[in-house]
Amino acid sequence: MTVMWQNVHADPSLCHDVGMSVQEPADRHLLPRRYTVLVDVGYLYAASGELLLGTSNRSEFKVDAERMIHALIAQAASGLGADLLRLYWFDAARDRVPTIDQRVIAQMAQVKLRLGNLNLRGQQKGVDAQIRSDLETLARHRSVTDAVLVAGDEDMLSAVEAAQSYGVRVHLWGVEPPYGTNQAERLVWESDTVYTLDAEFVRPYFAPTGRIRTPTPAEVFSGRPAIALPAAQVSAPPEPRPVPAARRAHPQPPDRLEIVEIGEYVAQKWILTRGRDNIGDLLPGPLLPTVIDKELLVEAEKELGISLRPFEKARLWVRDGFWSRVYREFGLARPNGEG
Repeated sequence: MTVMWQNVHADPSLCHDVGMSVQEPADRHLLPRRYTVLVDVGYLYAASGELLLGTSNRSEFKVDAERMIHALIAQAASGLGADLLRLYWFDAARDRVPTIDQRVIAQMAQVKLRLGNLNLRGQQKGVDAQIRSDLETLARHRSVTDAVLVAGDEDMLSAVEAAQSYGVRVHLWGVEPPYGTNQAERLVWESDTVYTLDAEFVRPYFAPTGRIRTPTPAEVFSGRPAIALPAAQVSAPPEPRPVPAARRAHPQPPDRLEIVEIGEYVAQKWILTRGRDNIGDLLPGPLLPTVIDKELLVEAEKELGISLRPFEKARLWVRDGFWSRVYREFGLARPNGEG
């Protein structure tokens, strides 16, 4: 009787004693490589912001996360091949309610969005634990042979060691520090390989927002110069709309003025419920990410009580009303050719 090597845990000599032989597969060292990429977004954004703009405050820069994810996947493929299991994007949000950017990321193929909680101080809670749990689980179930970890916290050390004990190679990626180091020394030591994302790699995906930074209490009370941020404009809540009439069997083309008002109403509602900053991330417009555009049209259809699929012009009017309200909120003029 022949027993494959991975099913035998006893001393091979004991197998011979009972008439068994141990046979290792000829391709044991040629098993296909499957890998995963785990990204600590808090580390990636903060380290890149420090390198490019001299700040780790996420409110002071905007990130093209979708393009950056594609770039990370391509970079991993160049060294590990094409067999990507998936990329895990570990971020945080208030009460774990995804922002607009996070909603877009969640729709991407082979990308898994993981959200921790963002407290009132802007601190991430639960993110490190999620990274450790996913890395250990993937390794324990032999789901991957290699793991790319984009992180810098020493809290990752136990997960790295656990993954390695299951035979997974851990490749630590970090962002080039402007000075010193931005990754824990022991984490670097324990990783199988170390790779640095330089400024040229991350620069295309980061841009300053131009927002004035809110001074910290330390700056206020230590006498250091700081510019106070003006109080945000408070928007009045939208007036409640009447409950839409029952869906008509043969709907008529909607009136343009009514459709534009619906678009403005949805924009006002989102400013209040999703936050002014999140809506501001959609600027300069007028194109919306596909997932957000779909949500806008669905909301408009709920208000109207009819489907807008047969009415292409009506869908354009909804978007027109939406952007009219957003541009007014931020005191911007409509782009040339719009209106």
